[in-house]
Amino acid sequence: MLPVVVVHGGAGHCPKEMSESAKKGVCAAARAGYEVLRGGGSSMDAVVEAVTQLENNSLFNAGCGSVLNIKGDVEMDALVMDGQTLASGAVAAVRNIANPVQLSRLVMDKTSHVCLTAGGAQQFAESMGVPLVQQESLITDYARMRWRQNLAPEANPVECQMGKMGTVGAVAVDVHGNVASATSTGGILNKMEGRVGDTPCVGCGGYADNRVGAVSTTGYGEAIMKVTLARLILFHMEQGNTQSAHKYAGEEDHEFLLSALRSVGRGSQRFSPGLHEVQSGRSRWGGDSGPSRSLGRSFLQHPDVLGCSSGRCSALRSVRGGTPDREHHHPTMTSKY
Repeated sequence: MLPVVVVHGGAGHCPKEMSESAKKGVCAAARAGYEVLRGGGSSMDAVVEAVTQLENNSLFNAGCGSVLNIKGDVEMDALVMDGQTLASGAVAAVRNIANPVQLSRLVMDKTSHVCLTAGGAQQFAESMGVPLVQQESLITDYARMRWRQNLAPEANPVECQMGKMGTVGAVAVDVHGNVASATSTGGILNKMEGRVGDTPCVGCGGYADNRVGAVSTTGYGEAIMKVTLARLILFHMEQGNTQSAHKYAGEEDHEFLLSALRSVGRGSQRFSPGLHEVQSGRSRWGGDSGPSRSLGRSFLQHPDVLGCSSGRCSALRSVRGGTPDREHHHPTMTSKY
């Protein structure tokens, strides 16, 4: 099977001066994940590597660059899920971890639990030899500036939420047909201390099942949790109802980015039609709003890599055999931002 990785940098407003750098960051993450797959790594290895790259990039709201809570501290959430076994691992409200997605992988691999939070997650990290970092190393000047702006009595909460990308994530399928999902976030700006969003919740921030596919979501967590959005999307894909899946993915109440791969079993399946366009080296742009309004709705122009940046929804459909499905659902949906 052809290995594929899909990466998103979040559904949020991105200022024009940051858009090109952010796009490069998303593409770099997609390439990093794909190199893992090309080297024989698993889909789980690939999504963890891709999201790690985004956590290390201060332009994104994950890891270094996370938004701050009401007290001016970083609290991060992350989730990974293996589609072959349905094994998953998550951490919530962690403070001194450079790469929460890697810690989530350890929770999945080294414990019988699914999610560890706050101090317990930190103790586990120490027991696993994960180095702790100072909070200040995760806080950027930009994040601190926006935190202060939002504290001002005259601050407009809508405007204060602009200018920062949302939750990041990746999904992948490896040569064995196994899918995986990873999602990581710093949450929402000036959130209450201890707030946990959708990201570390299985079926909300992400889901992976070899029988159907893999999803990573981003957006307003409180809304996503109400409908267990990641699993809901896969349910409709499982029923073969991609139109309904896109309907839920495009609800006005859920500003999020969906990255999804649908797998219909092993063998000679091919992904189409969007992937065929990537393989042929063409790049497609969607929507009429420029990069000053969102990170862009493009996928990476690379023979075997799909890099999805922010927008409303991005998805790939799969079909049996070599005949492309003519019902186009390009990973180039527009954003209302």
